[in-house]
Amino acid sequence: MNETTGSKSFATPDAGQIASGRIGVLLVNLGTPDGTTYWPMRRYLKEFLSDRRVIETNRVLWWLILNGVVLVKRPFSSGEKYRSIWNEELDESPLRTITRSQAEKVAAALASHDKILVDWAMRYGNPSIASRIEELYDQGCDRLLVFPLYPQYAAATTASVNDKVFDVLKEMRAQPALRTVPPYPTDPVYIAALAVSIRAHLASLDFTPEAILASFHGVPQDYVDRGDPYQQQCIETTEALREALGPELGAKLKLTFQSRFGRAEWIKPYTDKTVEALARDGVKSIAVVSPGFVADCVETLEEIAQENKEIFLDHGGERFTYIPCLNDGEDGIRVLVHLIERELKGWA
Repeated sequence: MNETTGSKSFATPDAGQIASGRIGVLLVNLGTPDGTTYWPMRRYLKEFLSDRRVIETNRVLWWLILNGVVLVKRPFSSGEKYRSIWNEELDESPLRTITRSQAEKVAAALASHDKILVDWAMRYGNPSIASRIEELYDQGCDRLLVFPLYPQYAAATTASVNDKVFDVLKEMRAQPALRTVPPYPTDPVYIAALAVSIRAHLASLDFTPEAILASFHGVPQDYVDRGDPYQQQCIETTEALREALGPELGAKLKLTFQSRFGRAEWIKPYTDKTVEALARDGVKSIAVVSPGFVADCVETLEEIAQENKEIFLDHGGERFTYIPCLNDGEDGIRVLVHLIERELKGWA
């Protein structure tokens, strides 16, 4: 157990055996604060919002805005959002809880490969990418597969994870060989798992939603205009999911984007505006799924399941349901293992 991060690898060398020739698999999600009070939130937001992949505006101007305005006010409002979904039993965010469980279950699924060690990290916050790469290397991993947990590629997510990994390796005298898992917006195992999840959730309801929204995290329109493939990959995922759901459910599926920040134009249509418009137009029941998130987090549990539900009900809607992410369920783990085994070919 690492005392500073509370993380661990989920396989260890046999007693007395010298660790060598092992393969590290590192699952990496976005990040999480260590607590919901002002200073933990401020530390997390500062690391996140200082990333040049996330905020591409003029650095001097953004430094003034970030330190003079955002980090003064936003830790309070963000802390309140996190508190509404916080895992009180473990005193951590659901994202940390779920990502840890995903790593444990992936490790169990890969246990027959005795040279594979599985660990997990966060791009922002703890456990850090650097600490987990160091741990895997110390256990004899001379090959490393990094898995950015984002089905669709964006420079602000996938590339940022890879940047950090490269930064860590730049400081190493002896580097492990490196592979990274590419985005998988239309992978058939991923799409099938989403379709199964949606059907199972809808079957558990006492109503049939009139519309189903596939809500993805948004990015500024300018990022897409400059060549980011994210929006196109979200469209591809939605089209593949629509086909997998079949004509009846597929016809109800609409693509939207959530989590706008700042005054710039972001890719559309916006989830909150769509939810409001549907309610105003007389739609009484909707379901929302978040295919771009591998694990439930503040953007799904608070922004979708709470804020957007309130928007829908306040404008005339009557029944709202949020369909959970694949998380650490059997189908979700099957997707992760499928992608890992595919990318380890030739190594394991």
